[in-house]
Amino acid sequence: MQASSTHLVLIPSYNPGATVYDTVASARAFWNPVWVVVDGSTDGSAEKLQQMAGHDEGLKIIVLLQNSGKGAAVLHGMELALQQGYTHILTMDSDGQHDATMIPRFMDESIRQPDVMVLGVPIFDASAPNVRVQGRKLSNWWANLETCWAGIGDSLFGFRVYPIKPLCDIMHTHHWMRRFDFDPEAAVRLCWHGVKPINIKTKVKYLKPAEGGVSHFNYWRDNKLLVWMYTRLFFGFLPRLPKLLWRNLTSI
Repeated sequence: MQASSTHLVLIPSYNPGATVYDTVASARAFWNPVWVVVDGSTDGSAEKLQQMAGHDEGLKIIVLLQNSGKGAAVLHGMELALQQGYTHILTMDSDGQHDATMIPRFMDESIRQPDVMVLGVPIFDASAPNVRVQGRKLSNWWANLETCWAGIGDSLFGFRVYPIKPLCDIMHTHHWMRRFDFDPEAAVRLCWHGVKPINIKTKVKYLKPAEGGVSHFNYWRDNKLLVWMYTRLFFGFLPRLPKLLWRNLTSI
């Protein structure tokens, strides 16, 4: 297990079911520290996670009383991390989709290049719903258009390493990015901020309900949120276009 005073694993969690305990244990097997932000969960997971933390100094549980969304939970964790001197977070989902064995690889890349964001690019298996696989292609196209093809390998995948300070600054300036729109908007706005994306492929598994899989994705609500997000970003992208083109050309 690797330990760090600058990089931590941050897991936002909302009613994840029992899979969260294996997710947290797997993350702890590969990194220290691991923080979990319980985002207003009502399934009793906060209590058991706190019990786990009582026997593990490398695990910290932050409990939010009301559900505010993934982005809001991540921001809350980042603010606390920044106060304690951390510079980077690796975000991963609490539902067992992400491969914890890849944590050291992502962290090592971030430590080697601290000014970049390290984005996971999912390797799907047969468990992935086709509508989700195909739908993200459109999201990826828009994210890359609005950054002049800066190199966002996947706009939606939540297994990533972010530099805390620039992302906090961005989120304090904009009141969006608090729910399902967090991951794609964070990637786009960090690119606008000059944070280069580095992409690493990693496996993802969609657990079936019988395996403990829990999904809070709502097809109509969340896709409507993404459409509104990319519309907003497009109008923010247009005045930035000359600067982005120049930056991308001079970095070749």
